[in-house]
Amino acid sequence: MLSVLQNRVYRHLLAAQVVALTGTGLATVALGLLAYELAGDAAGLVLGTALTIKMVAYVLIAPIAAAFAERLDRRRMLVVLDLIRAIVAACLPFVTEIWQVYVLIFVLQSASAGFTPAFQATVPDVLTDEQDYTKALSLSRLAYDMESLISPMLAASLLLFVSFDSLFWGTSLGFLGSSLLVISVALPSPKPAHRRGVYDRTTRGIRIYLGTPRLRGLLALTWTAAALSAMIIVNTVVIVRANLGLSESAVAIALAGFGGGSMLAAFALPSLLDRYKDRSVMLTGAVFGTFAMGVSGGLFAVSPISLTGLTVLWACIGFGYSAILTPSGRLLTRSALPEDRPAVFAAQFTLSHACWLVLYPMAGWIMTTTSTAATLAWMTLAAVPGLVAALLIWPRFDQKAVAKERADTS
Repeated sequence: MLSVLQNRVYRHLLAAQVVALTGTGLATVALGLLAYELAGDAAGLVLGTALTIKMVAYVLIAPIAAAFAERLDRRRMLVVLDLIRAIVAACLPFVTEIWQVYVLIFVLQSASAGFTPAFQATVPDVLTDEQDYTKALSLSRLAYDMESLISPMLAASLLLFVSFDSLFWGTSLGFLGSSLLVISVALPSPKPAHRRGVYDRTTRGIRIYLGTPRLRGLLALTWTAAALSAMIIVNTVVIVRANLGLSESAVAIALAGFGGGSMLAAFALPSLLDRYKDRSVMLTGAVFGTFAMGVSGGLFAVSPISLTGLTVLWACIGFGYSAILTPSGRLLTRSALPEDRPAVFAAQFTLSHACWLVLYPMAGWIMTTTSTAATLAWMTLAAVPGLVAALLIWPRFDQKAVAKERADTS
């Protein structure tokens, strides 16, 4: 897997991703503490609203940013968006009102909605061999999972010496570091052969996406992945603290199980995807993760399970989750011409976050109004339609190259 790091351009891009993710992780901790300082016991409402604003920005801004991406130099665009994120993060220590948090979060996440799909679309242009690109996808998944484990520990260590608002300076430095790493390399920036109108550029990614059977299958499986992860992210703290009566450190252990399962899948996927088709691997991951969540619900219906049992089940769900989403970049790359990749990656970014926008509040509402066992059962049922839809709409014998009708979409 590490052989792709011999490519200097990709090595700098991965380092930029890791640095930016670390900064983002620090901001996640600091934002929770800032919300508590400003709103006290209503901090949960502030954070929930901020997360909703984040998802809305992702859904609305990504297609618009993609419309401009095809006309702009890729490297310059990424650097400018990183600098915007750095400036916004540097403003967060000075806020005194809750509405200021909401405004800054919207600007920050709007910049991320432009940055992330363009960054993701650049990697397959740098690593043109599919095996190398598959390894890069696994490394990217590992970076996300490691950030979820390391950033909270780093934040806890820093808070021994500095106040929480200083963590935002770390976030700003992370984005500045990312911009320096991006600007240090030359990046490909494919352009369309013909000039396109604003409507065409804004909607092109979603039209290509929804017009491609394998990507419609990917969207269905993304719904399943969102159902699995929403249950974990939203309700783990309630399950561990209220149902099992354990400490805050036990919450971290349970979440580490989910991250560990995801990392294990990331290590296994390059060899699995060499031997089996993407469709088979992703569907198997969806079945495995959904089954593990169903088993969790069944066990809780009998009696609360131990932390060890919960961690193992969460690891199984994490494995299935990663097996669904990690190969998605291969499908997106395979389904678009180089100049259309930012738009198609933006479409996946938009549509996937629309799934989470629905399923995050659903998971929280069901947990609030029913039992843990019932919530696990309902979220398992929510995952099943995506799995069934993918089986039905994703052709078993899928064309590997970009279809001619995709290239001709206007």
